[in-house]
Amino acid sequence: MRLLIVTTSYPRRNDGTEAAGSFVEDFAIALSKICSIAVVAPGLEVGVADTTDTFDIYRFRSPERALSTLKPLNPLHWVSILSTLASGQRTCHQAVEEFKPNHILALWALPSGYWAARAGKAYSIPYSTWALGSDIWSLGKIPLVRSILKKTLTNAKIQFADGFQLSQDVSQISGKPCHFLPSTRQLNKIDRVLRTSPPYRLSFLGRWHPNKGVDILLDALELLSDDDWEKIESVRIEGGGPLHSLVHEKVHKLSAAGCPVTVGAYLNREDAQILLVNTDFLIIPSRIESIPVVFSDAMQSRCPVIVTPVGDLPKLIGEYGCGVLSGAVSAFAISVAIREALGSVPCVYKSELDAACLAFDIQASANACTKLFNSEYAKNIDGNILIV
Repeated sequence: MRLLIVTTSYPRRNDGTEAAGSFVEDFAIALSKICSIAVVAPGLEVGVADTTDTFDIYRFRSPERALSTLKPLNPLHWVSILSTLASGQRTCHQAVEEFKPNHILALWALPSGYWAARAGKAYSIPYSTWALGSDIWSLGKIPLVRSILKKTLTNAKIQFADGFQLSQDVSQISGKPCHFLPSTRQLNKIDRVLRTSPPYRLSFLGRWHPNKGVDILLDALELLSDDDWEKIESVRIEGGGPLHSLVHEKVHKLSAAGCPVTVGAYLNREDAQILLVNTDFLIIPSRIESIPVVFSDAMQSRCPVIVTPVGDLPKLIGEYGCGVLSGAVSAFAISVAIREALGSVPCVYKSELDAACLAFDIQASANACTKLFNSEYAKNIDGNILIV
């Protein structure tokens, strides 16, 4: 089997700024253990710029700023958007010609799925898609884009999504079944000892973006009492993004009041796991979410979580019991959830975390994916597959 992954998400520097890209890289490595692969990914220059021990990476020209952060309603962004879309399509066609696959899997539905559909039509190759929440819940709200999205999903051979609710939403748009596969990174296997008494170490790791709720978390910390802070050793706010100034302002205010809150930056894979291994409760205060990569990172690091009731997070807490679920997406509700966690002990979650860790294994995702393709193309003598 020959697989080519073409995606808009892939690390350029491995500095922690591309969580989804980090997953795609690990997914490619996991697939390379099963079959021969190559990758098409964004870069500053066009060409086969990277060659690993097991696969080549074709780069299409893309600005330093991630495509997902560019706004179609902003005229200043259109030059970057159009040039990236054109470069991605050309590189996709080049990869098809040189790698000679017979199937395309788009990571993600847009624009990769659109590239896959056009390449598939040009070379008579079927394609499949893997959707993210942003494909359906953000791009899917734009009228013209929604029609392209629906056609792309409807014509896909196999559909995947990285969330339970998201899978249902994809099926509703396409009218076809959609398989759930978790997006997760490959972290080191660890054997950690969970604390049995306070004070506890709390952390936030992710984009400083309204969707991720870091501002709500900081407001929640201001609502904690002196007795609550007696049970807290430290709170680390790691990441980066458009709320940079607000985050630093609020952390400075908390720190000036004597609260042990510190602000950091994006963390690479290794530093992220070090943080999680040394965290007693990871806080995920999202306003909108499917299953964030940081959740699976926490499960692999055996780190209990405090989460808001959005997306699939309530289902995951209910199924695995691996943390505390807040009653609402609000500063007050999150402060109550933090207080509940401070009154518990992380060690009680050990068996639940072990079970959740097994469910978020990237090699298992790769195996499940290829199993579906093998079933679909069992009569194909060559068994060649292209992942875009």
